[in-house]
Amino acid sequence: MTPMTSLAPIRLLCCALVVVLLGIGWPGAQAASSDAVRVKDLGKLKGWRDNALFGTGIVTGLAGTGDSPSNRTTRQSLANVLSQFNLTIAPEAVQSRNVAVVMVSAALPTFAREGDTLDVTVSSAGDARSLVGGTLLITALKGANGRVYALAQGGLSVGGYRYDANGNVVQKNHPTAGSIPNGATVEVGLNAEMLDERQSVTFVLSEPDYTTASRVAAAINTQLGSGMAKARDASGIEIAVPPAQRDELVTLFTRIENVTVEPDRRAKVVINERTGTVVSGGDVRISKVAISHGDIKIAISTQNTASQPFNILNGGPDIRTAIVTNTRVDVDESNGTGFVAGSNTVSDLVQSLARMKTSTRDVISILRAVKAAGALHGELVVQ
Repeated sequence: MTPMTSLAPIRLLCCALVVVLLGIGWPGAQAASSDAVRVKDLGKLKGWRDNALFGTGIVTGLAGTGDSPSNRTTRQSLANVLSQFNLTIAPEAVQSRNVAVVMVSAALPTFAREGDTLDVTVSSAGDARSLVGGTLLITALKGANGRVYALAQGGLSVGGYRYDANGNVVQKNHPTAGSIPNGATVEVGLNAEMLDERQSVTFVLSEPDYTTASRVAAAINTQLGSGMAKARDASGIEIAVPPAQRDELVTLFTRIENVTVEPDRRAKVVINERTGTVVSGGDVRISKVAISHGDIKIAISTQNTASQPFNILNGGPDIRTAIVTNTRVDVDESNGTGFVAGSNTVSDLVQSLARMKTSTRDVISILRAVKAAGALHGELVVQ
């Protein structure tokens, strides 16, 4: 029985060792940081962007709200369309107000394929009063290089109206602009080249920051391979693609996007004076500062009374009723909110002001004054 009892101290020692390893943050037992995010949520690969498409077209079917007959562009455009169907009509002979010349725009995604549909925005280019009920004729949408990438047509969806009669006008929103959901069909696909001449890709941060760029490069090197990524500046991380993975870019980009990193956040306070909204990071620091805030309210009231003499019936002609004006001025000086804010955060300051029932407008004024005093250690953005 003695050998069995001698194992008890060893078991206790092993349990204590496990507890110590867990307490000091042994790598195998360390929990993931709650602030860690995926790399794909911090930016995108260089070359991943939408491409603008544009074109000019004609909207027909308007109930007399189209361009005026004196619009030469509309008359010429309609004559050109009719000429494609062997109808020769002089532009001067076109006198319709059911037609309008419009500008058509759309955005072509990075990896669009033939047959994909795009949302289209249509806006009047002439003097049309409304595009409600109109139909866009087939319109070629070109890119910046002049090449046609999509064709658009269909009925317009206009979120407004305009009606006038006898000089009276009733209008809601802007009836001279509308949209066509899925109104354009891609005719030429687009496939962006992600690799540059050095056979590498560049990940671009949405918010440039040197610390975050360095952390992203270090995380990619740790999880995908040492020396694979290098931060070139505050927004770009260059990632070298090994020759063995150049034919499997989708797999490589998937691994890069799912790398987790803890980004560095700038101290920033955003204020919207129109809505009275204050948004700040919870760790934006404030140095020790004294704050006093109060106001003076002045109320002026006037009371008019009639002075009626007692002997008005038996008196002379100079005795009559008189109007007496009494004016009263009341001054209410509220006790100002005064306190000393220690070395804390914007969140602590806002909570203290809320407990004192300080209005949001006053909180905004106080934060701007604290920033002007140099006690707010962060960027103050006023919208």
